[in-house]
Formats: sequence, C-alpha cells, structure tokens
Amino acid sequence: MTELEPLGPHFGAIVHGLDLLTATDDDIVDLRAALVDRKVLFLRDQKLDDDAQVHLGRRIGELTASHPVVGGLDDAHPEVYALDSTDNGFADVWHTDVTFMKRPPLGSILRAVTLPPTGGDTNWADAQLAYDSLAAPVQRLADQLTAVHDGNREFGYYLAQRRGGKGNVWDGEVVTKLDPIEHPVVRVHPETGRKGIFVNPGFTSHIVGVSEHESRGILDLLYAHLTKPEHIVRHRWRLGDVALWDNRSTSHYANRDYGTERRVMHRITLRGDIPKGPLPA
Repeated sequence: MTELEPLGPHFGAIVHGLDLLTATDDDIVDLRAALVDRKVLFLRDQKLDDDAQVHLGRRIGELTASHPVVGGLDDAHPEVYALDSTDNGFADVWHTDVTFMKRPPLGSILRAVTLPPTGGDTNWADAQLAYDSLAAPVQRLADQLTAVHDGNREFGYYLAQRRGGKGNVWDGEVVTKLDPIEHPVVRVHPETGRKGIFVNPGFTSHIVGVSEHESRGILDLLYAHLTKPEHIVRHRWRLGDVALWDNRSTSHYANRDYGTERRVMHRITLRGDIPKGPLPA
C-alpha cells in the first residue's frame, strides 16, 4: 500500500496506489491495519466485480452471509447484499450494521454499482472520537449502561413475508426470528482497547434498567453527540469506488437525496466478535 491520505487527524483515509485485484499479501495486511487505525478507507478507480469483491473479503477475514434476513445477490454470490433503491434498498438512518445480532460484523466492504447523477453520498461517524469527546461524567455513566438492539422494526416484516420466516445462516444457525439482544452502550475495541459509543438509531430500542423517559434522553444525547459534524467524514461516490469500514468503531448513513434515480451498492461483511464493554460481564 503506497500512500494514505488522511481525511482527519484520526478518522478516515483515501488509499492511493493500491489495485485491489493485484494486491499482495503484505498489501492486505497493511490495508487491514489501516482499517483498524483509520476506521474507514476509500479506494478509487478499482475494477472489482462481485467475484473479486468476495475474494477480497476472504483475504481480509471470514465472510458472513449477505445479511441475517435479506437473501444474497444470487446463488453464486450468497455473501453479497445488494442495496438497490428500486427495492427499498435505503440506509437513510444512522446505524451500525447488524447490531441486532449477538455477533455483529467486524466490518464491511461496499462497492458502487449504479449511481445517480447527483446525491447518494455516504457519511461515517467515528464512535471512538465521539466517546473521547464526551464529558468525563457522561463517559462514566455510559460505561455502566447496557442497551437492547432489535431488528424487527427494519427486518421483521421482510423475514416473515418475503422469506417465509426462514432467513440466512448466521453464526451457524438459520435465522427464523429476531430476538432482541443486549450490547454494552460503550464497546471496547478488541484490537486496540479503545472505547466507542455503540448505540445507533437504526437498531437500538432502549437502555436497560432505566425509565423510558430516561432511556430516550440518554440515547438522544448520545446520538446527537455521535453525529456532530466534527465526528463525520462524507464520501461522494464515483463508479470504481470501494469503501471499507470497521463496524466496531463507526456508524454510517446513506443520503437519500437523489429522487427517483437509481442507486445500487453491493456490500459484503466480515464475521465479527461479541461486543464487550468496559465493565466485567
């Protein structure tokens, strides 16, 4: 990997001089290290197709199914999740991927397939920088909290009606229902030890052990803080672009500002670990 162009002091970078089709093993090691360090990486002018995207993912880590509920692109690419705006493939709410499962993905690799003439940018928020910039008393409060993540609002109907109650294999089991799951509000990154905010408006339903009013107040505070402009990088897509992000330390949001034009993105995800908080379980 020849050059990283930082997009901020600690968050985001454009990778220059690396062809993902011909990357060496050392290049992949460097790319993965940069991913953990910078949290989201962008590469321009790549020539990946679905096969090459899947091959790249397997070189970086272990791939999951396309999604716990949504089927893969086709029988030959069960790992590829096609986000197509003509089939409700929108992501216009801040979220961290698949936190409604016990073991959310480690990270994702996203490729632009069809882009609208304008609009459709994606934003990423640095959950670790957001935690670091909280006031110390709020950090101490958040460190003690557990939140419930629930995928039923977004995917319950899809699972029941479009998949007939039978989703994909996730962590060795076929997904037949989406039981709410608890995760720490503050996640300790398993590779760096850094703390990050680990709640998101897309899938977090409430905080455990407090009133509904208190839960909403705490979550709204954390969401507003996480998505402050100084915590965000925004990417304007071009065909040939590939983005990689660490799902353990970021949230993201895809702008839905392109009217009736079509936007298609293909995503694969890397198998992750069970989130751990700062306090003993």
